[in-house]
Amino acid sequence: MALRHAVLAALLGEELSGYQLAKAFDLGVANFWHALPQQLYAELTRLEHDGLVSGREVVQDTRPTKRLFTVTDAGLAELERFAATHNKPSFIRDDLLVKVQAADHIAADVLIAKLTERAVFADAKIDLLGGLLRKLRGDMSEEEFLRYGERVGPYLTCLRGIAFEQGNRDWCRRSAAILEQRRTAHARG
Repeated sequence: MALRHAVLAALLGEELSGYQLAKAFDLGVANFWHALPQQLYAELTRLEHDGLVSGREVVQDTRPTKRLFTVTDAGLAELERFAATHNKPSFIRDDLLVKVQAADHIAADVLIAKLTERAVFADAKIDLLGGLLRKLRGDMSEEEFLRYGERVGPYLTCLRGIAFEQGNRDWCRRSAAILEQRRTAHARG
C-alpha cells in the first residue's frame, strides 16, 4: 500500500485541510499507516497534481488562507483499483521485539521497564480509540452502528486498532511477568 491510498481513504468522508488530515491521521489512520505531517502535505500535492484530489482555497478572516481537499472521481477509481489488488501479508518490525529476543543477555529490569512502558502506551491508545468509536457511533449502540451507520470503514479500522493494542498490552504484561519471575528465581538459586 502506498501513502496515497491511505490519504485518499482518509479524505472519503469529508473535505479536509492538510492540518485536519494530519490530525485525522494521528488519531484514526495511525492504527494502520504512520505518516509525518510533512509526508501528508507532500502527498496531497502529488495527489492534486495527479487529479486524484481537488483542492480549493478558503479565505479566513483572522487566519491564513487554507486549502481544503476532496477525493475526485479519479481518486475514487484509484481506490477501487487498489481495493482489487492482492493484499500482502503484514509483518511486524518492532525494536522492542528485538530487545526481547535478546532477553537472555540483557538486564531483566531494563526489559521489564520497556515492556511496562509499552503496555501503558497501549492502554492509552485503547482509551483514545474507544473515544473515537463512541464519537463515530453517536447515540447508536455498536450493533446498530455496525448495521446502519454511515461510515463503517473508519469504525472497523478502529476496532482493529483496539484489538492490536490489546494484544500488545497483554503480551507486554505477560512477558514482563515472566522476566520478573525468572529474575526472582535466579536470585534465589
